[in-house]
Amino acid sequence: MSDLKIAVIYYSATGSVHAMARAAAEAAEGEVRLRKVRELAPDEAIAGNEGWAAHVKQTQDVPEATLDDLEWADLLIFGTPTRYGLPTAQLKQFIDSTGPLWAQGKLVDKVATSFTSAGTAHGGQETTITALNNTFYHWGCVIVPPGYADPIQFQAGNPYGTSHVSNNGQTPPGQVELDAVTFQTRRAVRIARALKKGLTA
Repeated sequence: MSDLKIAVIYYSATGSVHAMARAAAEAAEGEVRLRKVRELAPDEAIAGNEGWAAHVKQTQDVPEATLDDLEWADLLIFGTPTRYGLPTAQLKQFIDSTGPLWAQGKLVDKVATSFTSAGTAHGGQETTITALNNTFYHWGCVIVPPGYADPIQFQAGNPYGTSHVSNNGQTPPGQVELDAVTFQTRRAVRIARALKKGLTA
């Protein structure tokens, strides 16, 4: 079925979240838009980090997210690195621009789910995801976490949303993380499709 519209919106500095976002986009069943949010960091900061500079160049063809992507989609999948246990400023800036859609109720009843990556094992993955969920509550979304609804979750170890430990950008997501984000996406797709069908019945 291609009736579901899915927006995978992410920010990634050195590529971990981008890899997970690609896996989510590939796992989604429907019409998919893969979108990155605008980079806010100064050029000199990016140039000073080899992995960051390389990733910016590698993903220059990925379209930037717009408010139209949010309004268009039935299912919103957000990905972000964690910064002090919170989403990145880049993703937050995009979220902060959504006031006009929120004011018109255009984000109500959309399904939302999110994932993250952190540089260290206890770097705030869970709080980053729950912080993103605060936005979804305000929008009136239906939040779909992965929970422990699949055996992969007992390996991935996070019921809030898929998370990855990058060792400060040195370790890309492995098969466990990619399988976990695939499961999370497919679960969200199933719920979003059922909700959409129920609301239009």
